[in-house]
Amino acid sequence: MTTETLSTLERLLAEQDEPQLNADEYKQVFRQHPAGVAVVTFNGPGTDAAAALPVGFTATSVISVSAAPPLLAFSIASTSSSWPALSQTGTVVVNFLDGPAAHLSTTFARSGIDRFADAPWHRLTTGEPALTEACARVRGRVVQRIPAGDSYLVTLRALSAEIPRTGSPLVYHDRTYHQIGGHSRLG
Repeated sequence: MTTETLSTLERLLAEQDEPQLNADEYKQVFRQHPAGVAVVTFNGPGTDAAAALPVGFTATSVISVSAAPPLLAFSIASTSSSWPALSQTGTVVVNFLDGPAAHLSTTFARSGIDRFADAPWHRLTTGEPALTEACARVRGRVVQRIPAGDSYLVTLRALSAEIPRTGSPLVYHDRTYHQIGGHSRLG
């Protein structure tokens, strides 16, 4: 994120001159809001997709934006080690996780490791890396990278989808993983 963009945002917020939550208060609220878990994967820099190093990170911010046209979005911190590669790639794969794939969320949330070393993955026919254990995936083209505070909101046009199996979705709530299933149904 450019200093100019962040300064403009800070100026606009200051002009509104109203109290706001501090970071800890904000996080406390969202710890009470469960979120689905996905891993976003894509190719690192390079001209040959088959030889490019795979890049990926855990995202609990994936949202459906529009069905027609099919758009989805996620956010990523500007300080993320994955951001430099994501800022240049054209396509990504959003790998949705279920309970049996919870270990992938933990792996792809860690910094300073080869996240793909112990994660079963393959390349799609279009060249992007995809996690073999994902219960569903969407391949998408990056439409926008919108600066938002200390993060970016990345919007995608959904190009294709696969649902290798139906599973009980993995949810992150109050710093722990949960699996949604029949036992959690209300009514």
